[in-house]
Amino acid sequence: MNKNLIALAVAAATFSGAASAATVYSDDTSSLAIGGRVEARALLSDNAKNETAPVLSQQTSNDVTDISRVRVNIDAKTQIADGVQGIGFVEKEFGSDSDNVPEETRYLYAGVNSDQYGQIVYGKADGSLAMLTDFTDIMAYAGSVVGGTKLAVSDRASNNLSYVGTFNNLTFRANYVFDGAAYNAAGKKTDQSGFSTAAKYTVGDTGLALGVGYTQQKDQTASTNAVNDTSKQTFAVASYTIGDLYFGGLYKYGHRDAANLVNGDLTDSQGYEFAAAYTMGKTVFTTTYGFMKDERNTSGAYDELANQLSVDGTYYFNSNFRTYASYTFNMLDKNEVGKVAASDQVVLGARYDF
Repeated sequence: MNKNLIALAVAAATFSGAASAATVYSDDTSSLAIGGRVEARALLSDNAKNETAPVLSQQTSNDVTDISRVRVNIDAKTQIADGVQGIGFVEKEFGSDSDNVPEETRYLYAGVNSDQYGQIVYGKADGSLAMLTDFTDIMAYAGSVVGGTKLAVSDRASNNLSYVGTFNNLTFRANYVFDGAAYNAAGKKTDQSGFSTAAKYTVGDTGLALGVGYTQQKDQTASTNAVNDTSKQTFAVASYTIGDLYFGGLYKYGHRDAANLVNGDLTDSQGYEFAAAYTMGKTVFTTTYGFMKDERNTSGAYDELANQLSVDGTYYFNSNFRTYASYTFNMLDKNEVGKVAASDQVVLGARYDF
């Protein structure tokens, strides 16, 4: 039971409801399953009234906000050859208040899966680095502050051609996000495009897993900018599981050639994160600490972007229903970033997976 619970905690960032999806149709060659979650969440924070609002506009005080959500997914597959399946997956998310949890199509892709050679899909799908940031993105509510800053082409993205294959203890991923059809007045693309790749290796039955990944992206979203900015990131991760204990670590180094910065300055970013989980009966305790900064090459000065410790406890009544409490200690300097951006957060939640 304990090992199953810790696996659920570590897999918190994967498709919602995947472990408990119900098969509604199945024959000799095809199947259709429906899954998802209903999750009631109450957020207490200085910036509780609107999580997505600009920081300077979040001037509220210790308010409780309903950030409840529901996710529904459909997973379909059909046998098209010996050991080869055609697959399709879609997942939507809805919030009780669209200002706090906007409606979103999280996944929408189709492709081919080979039992021997891996899976290739196109649509809105995970980028390669999501496999690595899952090493520390294990909490019931608080996400990975460092992993959450990975480039868009290496995260869940549209217009995405993605491959994943597992060969014994090695899992390899690669994806490419194509240019869209949008141009600015200067005739330049206004979309993000690029690639990412990652590998994860499990060292036998030792409980040790290692991973590394790289991503590069061209980003031009400003309508007056005639030059594409190029961003690059490298991630390295490790985890170790022993009995009821799990430990994970992540390091990120990023580099941005930002042509629109003063004097064409180059910006580096660095971040690291540590995570741990402990299973005690039907309860899983998790914690993460994350730190991240941006640094100008020419001056050596840096902006502290994240410095926080999160702790939570989750009680699993069974594989379908859990409750949790989460607290985030925000250690950013309020004199530097403002009171709202440096505020702590408390979240209480109840989640039903189907």
